[in-house]
Amino acid sequence: MTISEDHTVSHIGVMRPWLGPEEADAVVQVLASGRMAQGPRVGQFEEAFGSAQQASYAVAVASGTAALLLALRVAGVEPQDDVVLPSFSSVATANAVSHLGARTVFADVEAGTGNVSGRTIEAALTPATRAVIVVDQGGLPVDLEPIRDLCDPLGVTVIEDAACGVGSTYLGRPVGAGAELTAWSFDSCEVLTTGEGGMLTTGSDAWASRARELRDGAASEPGFEYRMTELQAAIGLVQLGRLQEAVAHRREIVASYQLALARIEGLRPVRDPSYGTSNFQSFWLEVLPSFALPRTELLERLARDGISAGAGILAAHRQPEYRGRDYGTADLSVTERLTDRTVVLPVYHQLTPGEQSRVCRSVRLAAAGIPVTVRRGKWNGGFRRGEAASA
Repeated sequence: MTISEDHTVSHIGVMRPWLGPEEADAVVQVLASGRMAQGPRVGQFEEAFGSAQQASYAVAVASGTAALLLALRVAGVEPQDDVVLPSFSSVATANAVSHLGARTVFADVEAGTGNVSGRTIEAALTPATRAVIVVDQGGLPVDLEPIRDLCDPLGVTVIEDAACGVGSTYLGRPVGAGAELTAWSFDSCEVLTTGEGGMLTTGSDAWASRARELRDGAASEPGFEYRMTELQAAIGLVQLGRLQEAVAHRREIVASYQLALARIEGLRPVRDPSYGTSNFQSFWLEVLPSFALPRTELLERLARDGISAGAGILAAHRQPEYRGRDYGTADLSVTERLTDRTVVLPVYHQLTPGEQSRVCRSVRLAAAGIPVTVRRGKWNGGFRRGEAASA
């Protein structure tokens, strides 16, 4: 049976940055100043971001990958050292390790969060492990304390990849506050964006000083030229000022999704862990075998209904450049399960209740095996935040 709608609908993307006239005004001011390279606004952004994240020192850089590279360098990671990290993460995490000539040792993740844990890190440690990278996957905070309790006595540095984590909390504090080194990303898919750019935060004055020297090209050793521009910093200051509003609204959207989809057989929506709160940089579902359609067919169904959705994270160890380059022996079965089963639904500040209702309706009808055909245009239906939409 096919249901044809009389109204037409517009396309719904999966992510969109929240930018407005304030960012435009900030950029115009930088252009009028005539100074666009790293300058006073970068320093202001570093100070404001470090304060917001409860970090003693913050070093602004050109990208999240640059922040990870600097973190590894200041932690003393050398070629042929082992670095334990999740395969269930952006390949950029593994790339930072590879760029330094270190060896990637992949750890599995917990099914509920998609994050490493003390248990999965312990299973992956090797005698040559110099550092561990933990990731706040999709904005869900990693349970850091058990990992620090495991690694600190071994002299293994714990680096938090909080690329997606700005605005998330762990044990009542901002994520990253308890790590030795934390790397942040501000690219266009993050909750706080400067278009590109990143930040390294730390509690160590020595590490921060060395990171700045390396970022600026260094004189005593090979550096990187990883500076942030004044344009990026100006945008970042505006974005930081409304971060809490952005996170609160994303959490509203996700709460509505969770309520609307909770009773659908075979779907497991991701939720806050007991120890923290997520900014829900992305909101993912695990499509279980009991769902009416395979993951691929659900994605195709959403696409036919004019809705973009993501296939979740592609495990790094499955990508061509990392096949055969896992230097550990840990079981990665949960990583592979989540890689094969997760779907990321649209979450962004401008997503309307009507658009979210369309997404939920499409998923429910897919679960019921009822196809829907629509024409492009505008959708007028919807539901209030916090209420489940009904088909």
